[in-house]
Amino acid sequence: MYDSKPLLINSDFPALLRKPLEVLQVNLGYLCNLSCVHCHVNAGPKRTEMMSRETVDQVLALTEAANIHTLDLTGGAPEMHPQFLYLVRTARQLGIKVIDRCNLTILEDPRYRFLADFLAEHRVEIVASLPCYLQENVDKQRGKGVFKDSLAALQRLNRLGYGQLDSGLELNLVFNPQDAVLPPDQQQLEQAYKQHLQQHYGIVFNRLFAIANMPIQRFGSSLISHGRFDSYLALLKDSFRADNLENLMCLNTLSIDWQGYVYDCDFNQMLDLPLGAVAKPKVNISELQLEQLKNAPIATAAHCYGCTAGQGSSCGGALL
Repeated sequence: MYDSKPLLINSDFPALLRKPLEVLQVNLGYLCNLSCVHCHVNAGPKRTEMMSRETVDQVLALTEAANIHTLDLTGGAPEMHPQFLYLVRTARQLGIKVIDRCNLTILEDPRYRFLADFLAEHRVEIVASLPCYLQENVDKQRGKGVFKDSLAALQRLNRLGYGQLDSGLELNLVFNPQDAVLPPDQQQLEQAYKQHLQQHYGIVFNRLFAIANMPIQRFGSSLISHGRFDSYLALLKDSFRADNLENLMCLNTLSIDWQGYVYDCDFNQMLDLPLGAVAKPKVNISELQLEQLKNAPIATAAHCYGCTAGQGSSCGGALL
């Protein structure tokens, strides 16, 4: 696989400073039941990296020490981690909002079919990847049969109350472009998703997040191998909007990898780009000093243009 980091590291992206910390985004490991083309984590069924129980407890301790209001769990498929249930239960007992970044198909795996009920019981917000509402496009991007399983999972979540009006069980979907292009207008695309999914499958959901593909890991390697890396990066830079800078997720979020190392965002984590707040090459959660983060600089590179291009992009969708 081609490494896009050397092509990104020297950048003129504007300097950023941290705001008060509110969110921990935790990558529990790279094990996943899928191997999606657009995956910036390069996750898959053969990956073995997993966060230890000790580090899981350190994450929980940090949520209390820093008064974190949201714990955002990702992977891989975070649900495949053996400590997932423990982490969710404990965080919810502490009154912390939990987000599960779910690929949907995991909920249809016989080993994990209990998870939908578990997530509903603990009122976990589900952010589910569904890169298109058409079967051909989804199966092309994520694998044969993924669309069918995704629909089955969504219908089951709806029956549990997810996405239903006034249920308090939030179900949000994620769109990623099929190609090296910017996402379309999020609001218009959301309406198209809602109309098609309800009309054809009786599925409802709360919001759609349109997220730009980052030129890193598997997607970045694909761009390089097809000679399209430079043109995609030029598109991101040419589409830069300064209005997006005030709403970037890295301003109030810390990203933690499966080994407990801390980064300014999930994308920096995948590039092994150290936390901008300290001089050390890497900082582990066990040695992190919260005072270091106050108004601290954020590590940036050229991939950051992906978050500021057009309508903007974050793990919560468009910024504008």
